[in-house]
Amino acid sequence: MNACSSCKSCSNGPCKITPKSPRGVCGADAHTIVARNFLRAVAAGSGCYIHIVENTARNLKNTALNRKTIKGLNALDRLAQAFDIKETDTYEKAIKVADKVLSDLYKPSYEKMDLVEKISYSPRYDKWKELNLIPGGAKSEVFDAVVKTSTNLSSDASDMLLHSLKLGISTGLYGLMLTNILNDIILGEPVIRKAPVGFRVIDPEYINIMITGHQHSNLAHLQKVLIEHDVVKKAKAIGAKGFKIVGCTCVGQDLQVRGEHYQDIYSGHVGNNFTSEAVLATGAVDLVISEFNCTIPGIEPIANEFMIKMICIDDVAKKTNAELLPYRYEEREQISEYIINTAIESYKSRRQSVKINYPKDHGDSNVITGLSEVSLKDFLGGDWSKLIELIVNGKIKGIAGVVGCSNLTAKGHDVFTVELVKELIKKDILVLSAGCSSGALENVGLMSPDAALLAGDGLRSVCETLGIPPVLNFGPCLAIGRLEIVASQIAEAIGVDIPKLPLVFSAPQWLEEQALADGAFGLSLGIPLHLAIPPFITGSDLVTKLLTEDLKNITGGYLILDSDVESTAKKLEDIIMEKRNGLKI
Repeated sequence: MNACSSCKSCSNGPCKITPKSPRGVCGADAHTIVARNFLRAVAAGSGCYIHIVENTARNLKNTALNRKTIKGLNALDRLAQAFDIKETDTYEKAIKVADKVLSDLYKPSYEKMDLVEKISYSPRYDKWKELNLIPGGAKSEVFDAVVKTSTNLSSDASDMLLHSLKLGISTGLYGLMLTNILNDIILGEPVIRKAPVGFRVIDPEYINIMITGHQHSNLAHLQKVLIEHDVVKKAKAIGAKGFKIVGCTCVGQDLQVRGEHYQDIYSGHVGNNFTSEAVLATGAVDLVISEFNCTIPGIEPIANEFMIKMICIDDVAKKTNAELLPYRYEEREQISEYIINTAIESYKSRRQSVKINYPKDHGDSNVITGLSEVSLKDFLGGDWSKLIELIVNGKIKGIAGVVGCSNLTAKGHDVFTVELVKELIKKDILVLSAGCSSGALENVGLMSPDAALLAGDGLRSVCETLGIPPVLNFGPCLAIGRLEIVASQIAEAIGVDIPKLPLVFSAPQWLEEQALADGAFGLSLGIPLHLAIPPFITGSDLVTKLLTEDLKNITGGYLILDSDVESTAKKLEDIIMEKRNGLKI
């Protein structure tokens, strides 16, 4: 019996589909149960991302209403232009941008979101419209998916999979793409630079605050006040040099890509989700601020053991042993003051009794970060012609987006991700990374220019000429939305739809429901997507065939399921070569 073909939605269950029992008590077969479970997981993941973009849009609106500093004026202008907003006053413009986003999120599902056509690549929009995949209000679409997957409602596997794609579109365009740009407006746009990563960034002479989650804008005020003279003076009064924010999980990557603007407060990024346990075990962290996943429950006993205070600023990430201090923009000054005082008290009470021990050479000191759809294009001369030329002449065969989480099952923590990327760059395939995968790849040196030595002859020559690594770090999982923009702009420059590009995605060590929503976005874009672990679909040959074969003729995207590194690399290379042949290059 396959675990994914079991149902526990009602009191008649749990029902387990087996060859001898092909249906549950209600009559649902494996295809219905698997599709239902898959859609419900995608809906949960989509809801997570919509929560993030909603809070980010509200933070932008409140920043503008209070006429506070807006750092990303160019990003604001680009988004206002895309939204057809003609306002000249910066703050009024920001308010209208935020209102446009919030208005779309709150529409009922029977009203299509206005911004989808404005921010998506037009050939893709036309395909989605043809397939009736244009989403209604994002929150309502999640709600409807939960309803549809309840007991004795939908039994149509194909319909539920199409609903998953619709959720993928609203997730990708709003929860991923727009969240990045809204954060760029509030916090400043990424700037390409070199930065250290890994445990080496920890400095025990400071009061260290580890952040974990995905909502960078919720930390904007704290970042600002931690370096103010009076606050630093408080830290020095108890023997510390000041405060440092230690980045962990995706919000740490978010701060890293914008690190040019926060060099005084940000010590660097230490690692991804499962690394957080080891970070706390160094003894050098005095306070944990969590506001979303990937804040794993495993850090709770470690925080207790090392006398580390924990504060959650969003109740969706509330931990058992943490204090809940919900972030409210209008209360930001009091919240930041409380966090600072708590960090000081924690430092005073624990530093005399806790031993600090960490590997000072862990990670890499030469990582290239700050990549975005804007900074990379500017680096290449203001357009994509140089990259396209390198692909046409074969020095770069194609592009692989290696994205997503880390898990402990696909060969172990980060193992599949690292090994696959090494195989891909050997084949002259440029890798772009976003998500917890970035934390893995940067810590082992693959995002350093020195990693060019590991690439094939063509890619190596490109990297050495441009002074770049063969793996480009776009930062958090939210930055999968940036990769979509890159793909759309390259496709537009060539004059083709996205499925024709020599482009593949792999989320080899996907972990959470959010990753499934990410994947649904990639499939809706028409991108072949590899997973090392099946997303709980193998209990239904119908659902598996729909996602791995039939979808190719619908959106152009499809799943590739392969748990072997070398086999996966070969398959992805073959797809890229097939796409090159289709473009006659």
